[in-house]
Amino acid sequence: MATLEDYRLVFVGPAQGVTAVGDYSEDFVNAVRPHFGEVVEVRTGGPGDDTVAALRGLRRDVAAHVAGGRRHRVLVHAELSTGALAPFWSTSGVKGAPVTGTVHDPPQGVWMPARTEFVSRSRLLNHGIHYPLRPLSRAIEGRVYAGRLLFALTETGRRSIAETYPQTRTAYVPHLVRERPTIRPAHERPRAIGFFGHVYRGKGFEQIVKIREALSDDIAIRVAGRGTEDLPAIAGVDVLGPVDGASEDAFFASVRAIVVPYGKRHFYADSFAASGVVAHSMAYRTPVVCTDWGSLAELDDRVGAAVVSTRGLEGDAVAAALAQTIASVVDDEARLVELGRHADDTRQARSTANTASAFAAEWSALLGLDAGQPDKGPSI
Repeated sequence: MATLEDYRLVFVGPAQGVTAVGDYSEDFVNAVRPHFGEVVEVRTGGPGDDTVAALRGLRRDVAAHVAGGRRHRVLVHAELSTGALAPFWSTSGVKGAPVTGTVHDPPQGVWMPARTEFVSRSRLLNHGIHYPLRPLSRAIEGRVYAGRLLFALTETGRRSIAETYPQTRTAYVPHLVRERPTIRPAHERPRAIGFFGHVYRGKGFEQIVKIREALSDDIAIRVAGRGTEDLPAIAGVDVLGPVDGASEDAFFASVRAIVVPYGKRHFYADSFAASGVVAHSMAYRTPVVCTDWGSLAELDDRVGAAVVSTRGLEGDAVAAALAQTIASVVDDEARLVELGRHADDTRQARSTANTASAFAAEWSALLGLDAGQPDKGPSI
């Protein structure tokens, strides 16, 4: 009986460094590669990068890669995220191969299906088109996804996809945790907290000022990630900007916990994305203090996260609630040890190898294949 090793995977996703989804794509495609006989990559830009001509070219590329594989032995998989047109449009209407996708901002994949390079030049034009036409965008996506297997990286996200697009098949596989060096345990690190990740709406970086004011001065705050270098200077906050390699290791080794103060990302509708920052923290066995916004509500101490209920709270009250929990976690050695141990357990359970095996099992079931795959360790 055939296995995935008899298949060509045509993988469509952003290039590494192009948003957090691009970084995820790089880890993901390398993790699933051993399960397939061949992997062909079509790497794309980010939101607002593509012209109509470029999209047509990418559609031709995907179609050519499908046609170039053995008949009935090709699978297409796309990484779908807000405003990133190429993975969505280049895999719509594919003939000759099943198409699956990971939806990074459930319940919808692209949300803004007309956000070309020209449209993205104007916020007024972009939202003037997409906001009033939300039902149309949802319907377009539903037509494209009908009959497809869609993955979500949170269970809340999976349920939202199933409710929005009942004609799809859905699966939940947790956000992968990449391999990172083992650093000293959280309770042995400096008395500091960190904010990490790409800067964009909903990430909660605007909360840093109020959290700084609410915390004791002897608890340091360090901020790192793409775009953080453009944040305004804040007294008592050390802003590092982008960090990679050894500088990233040093950043995580300098904080006892990472704060994830997420809130509503956009005004279109609620979305239930997984947090790449949480996954990255787990990679370094670093506890997380987060709000219960969206899919963060799924987290708890058992995965290394102290979750702060923010229901009914706004603005300064959210910052105050976070600061209270931050202080209690940072100064409680026993709690740090426990959270760090659970973060390490999560790191191992959601390793790239285990994540790849979970996707491979779903793909094999979809294709009616023998599930016998390379031994990648225990399932998630």
